[in-house]
Amino acid sequence: MTRALLLLALALPSLAAAQVTRIVVPFAAGGAREVLARTFYSELGAALGETMIIDNRPGAGGAIGTAFVAKAPPDGRTLIFAASSHNLTALLGATPAYDPIRDFAAVANIGMQSYVLMSSASIPPRTTAELLAYARANPGKLNYSSAGHGSSTHVAMAYFATLAGLSMVHIPFKSSQDAVNDVLAARSHAVIVPNVGAIPFAKDARLRLLGVTSLGPSPFLPGVPPIAATLKGYEFDSWFGLLAPARTPPAVIQRINAEVAKLLRDPVILKRLAGQGVVPRPLSPEAFAKLVGEDYEETAKMVKTVGKIE
Repeated sequence: MTRALLLLALALPSLAAAQVTRIVVPFAAGGAREVLARTFYSELGAALGETMIIDNRPGAGGAIGTAFVAKAPPDGRTLIFAASSHNLTALLGATPAYDPIRDFAAVANIGMQSYVLMSSASIPPRTTAELLAYARANPGKLNYSSAGHGSSTHVAMAYFATLAGLSMVHIPFKSSQDAVNDVLAARSHAVIVPNVGAIPFAKDARLRLLGVTSLGPSPFLPGVPPIAATLKGYEFDSWFGLLAPARTPPAVIQRINAEVAKLLRDPVILKRLAGQGVVPRPLSPEAFAKLVGEDYEETAKMVKTVGKIE
């Protein structure tokens, strides 16, 4: 009996490990991506009958954690919580550490998030049209802040300026909050950030919310018009979802996808997502793969339009 108990005790750690699924967040702990992952990961683990953990693997704009997942065993035990930056980081890299399409299998989309163009109240414009006119009348005299070179906030604003034919100076920071703070202090003139970073300033007299980056109005900022209503062809939003290493069995993917779809009908989960400015959008693995592929093509066109991003 004693020997049997000892063997069982030795086997338990490996049995437990076999039931652990990790969701890799390719950014530092405490960041917006991790906060969003924590809105559903525990419930997803319970629904799958597994222990779900968040594994932060930051570095190189998300490329380190993403490359780790690309090389993980395709057994459904290692997933990445990805966003549109999954494609952007690869497209901006001189020698990408992963192929954003071929190295991954689409598992489940969580939802979509738009961005918001904000300007400092220290300059006259109160609408997107007025900002365009003012910037054109003052070439090279306006600047914009971002969360860092090559970040989504940088590319969103660079694309805006390029599409509109504006000459503006880029001022990079280390986070979206730092970028917003510089506009609040009237040192920077404009910034584009995810809607969750703009909503708290909707009534702040130091900032003006000029437009949302989605083609339609945002349910979180219904009074802010789409930028596309003024600047034709402009669109910039992000998907959030789970990807797995390529060659992960379809049955494994379908099982996770089905449980995610159920969670996206749960009022508690929906409230948490709303708190992060995310509109839920459950998709089949096939539809999600199409979304990721189309986003790659659109992002590639955007990067080509902007050219060398400085």
